Amino acid sequence: MATILLVEDEPTLLATIAYNLRREGHRVLTASDGLAALAMAGEGPDIVVLDVMLPKLDGFEVCRQLRRTSAVPILMLTAKADEVDRVVGLELGADDYVTKPFSMRELLARVKALLRRRDLLLSELSERTTEAPTPHLVAGDLEIDLSGHRVLRGGMEIALTPKEFDLLAFLVRHRGQVFSAERLLERVWGYANPVDARTVPVHIRSLREKLEEQPSQPRRIETVRGVGYRFVG
Repeated sequence: MATILLVEDEPTLLATIAYNLRREGHRVLTASDGLAALAMAGEGPDIVVLDVMLPKLDGFEVCRQLRRTSAVPILMLTAKADEVDRVVGLELGADDYVTKPFSMRELLARVKALLRRRDLLLSELSERTTEAPTPHLVAGDLEIDLSGHRVLRGGMEIALTPKEFDLLAFLVRHRGQVFSAERLLERVWGYANPVDARTVPVHIRSLREKLEEQPSQPRRIETVRGVGYRFVG
């Protein structure tokens, strides 16, 4: 059983999602505005399902403030078809998004995938604490501290969102290999049946802006046209 913080200001939708999450065996905390969401976050949820359009404080600001102190998985809900809203949410540190209207099956599948990925990362971290220190991943002037969840470039720390860190670490571990967006959703996000791969290029673009000297001409994370992405730096 996981503890899920559900933030949604539409009462019927809030009740429907909460009911279905509880049927899956989860403990559900609810909030109907942004300020209440930040207060409830102190309860230590395992995942946050966060609507964008909220009173008092919108979902973007809630996401921004949560990311200052927490790596909790965040799944954003947006009623807007505008791609900009989804990009903004992901760049602020959300792990994924679902666009309204959505099927309950899709929402539950994405929640399950994020929880599965979180559990895997916790398991890996636990194993590292009982084994010999894991060497950092090194690629040129990039150094990835897996246990400390830090990335250094030329000795200077680069601020990455939790999902950007996961994606970069995966690509560096498999440098030279090409992965499609769908495959990355499976391996990094934990989705068994990806339905919307647009999350991936947004994160790739953000990584390039933070790691590349010239993001428009990337030399670390390449696009293999018609195939996917690979790390070569």
